[in-house]
Amino acid sequence: MSARIKPVTVQRPANSKTGEKGALPNFGGNIWAHRPKTFQAFSDFYQARADEAQFEPRLSELVRLRIAFHNQCRTCMALRFAPDSVSEGDVCSLEKPEEAPDLTSRERAALHFADLFAINHLAIDDKMFDGLREHFNEGELVELSIWCAICVGFGRMGATWHMTDELPESYKANLDRRETLRGHHDAYVVSKST
Repeated sequence: MSARIKPVTVQRPANSKTGEKGALPNFGGNIWAHRPKTFQAFSDFYQARADEAQFEPRLSELVRLRIAFHNQCRTCMALRFAPDSVSEGDVCSLEKPEEAPDLTSRERAALHFADLFAINHLAIDDKMFDGLREHFNEGELVELSIWCAICVGFGRMGATWHMTDELPESYKANLDRRETLRGHHDAYVVSKST
């Protein structure tokens, strides 16, 4: 099955930030090209968020991949933005982060927030934010919330678009069932962390 929205062939704008910190890959077979100004605005927003980010690349990547699992966005699951700080073993442990031995308490708190943000956002209350403040300052709480919103919203959009044509082979298998984060050794590395 191909993407549910037909891609168009266009060149990326000369000012696109391909290869820079936070840059988005040209995923989705140019589906975004149907609305190039919107894509450019989102790319600029994404870049600004990345430039201002204070989170360590590992934390951002763990949160992104955990939400990708909830969303079942195969494109998001197949991308690796921080391969130097998140091993494939770490990725596999995200299926049950509460049992993962190599997560810090800060990472566990962020992942718990991300879980609720993705599947039960109304359960996020004052008590949760008080607990998060043990690990994050106010600016980081804003950053975590924005990152979760991007990952949940755009990941769900990607999943509904069914962007599977350009995925690594293991992510194309069994498209009719829920995918896990385990058993994939052909993920697409977007950039290396600095």
